[in-house]
Amino acid sequence: MPPSRAPLVMVIGDSFTVGSGPVRGWNGYAARVARELGWQLVTAGAAGTGYVNPGRVGRTFQRSFEEELSWRPAPDLVIVSGGRNDRRIGAARIENAAVRLVGSIRRRWPHTGIVMVGPIWVAKAPPWAYRIREAVAIAAERLEVPFLDPLDVLDTHGRGWGRGAVLPDGVHPTLLGHLRLSRWMIAELREHGIEAGSP
Repeated sequence: MPPSRAPLVMVIGDSFTVGSGPVRGWNGYAARVARELGWQLVTAGAAGTGYVNPGRVGRTFQRSFEEELSWRPAPDLVIVSGGRNDRRIGAARIENAAVRLVGSIRRRWPHTGIVMVGPIWVAKAPPWAYRIREAVAIAAERLEVPFLDPLDVLDTHGRGWGRGAVLPDGVHPTLLGHLRLSRWMIAELREHGIEAGSP
């Protein structure tokens, strides 16, 4: 018998997903999760982007999906991760953009699983982070999509992701931070029964 195909998983995100500073994408949390769970991984997105904020590259998560992913064969799972770059955007616009993006994914690939991950902070999150988190969480609830909340780690432990998790810029994860993020995400995915890319 030929070997079974590894699940194909696509992740749409910002610099936390595609790599930033000394941490390249192949060492980031998404790649670590994929290696641990035996996925084929395709990442899309760019630093500074969000659901509404196009960043310096002029591309939102929606555009990243359309230009980088939508023409590919259907994956088993799509993970949309981010939102922190939408800090100057109203909650309703973020929620609507998230709903539109997931709607586009579903129309293109009706049998593909989808997971939404809220904005990630590896240091203490500012109050406005929770406004973004709620907008994404509400969109996930409307869409009946699993929602993973990285800010819950901050709330639970109060110390963020621990010593050594954040780069000197105070924003992006170190290699250790990405390792801790990947362990958290694997545990969350397994809790939702999504280990093999089939929620």
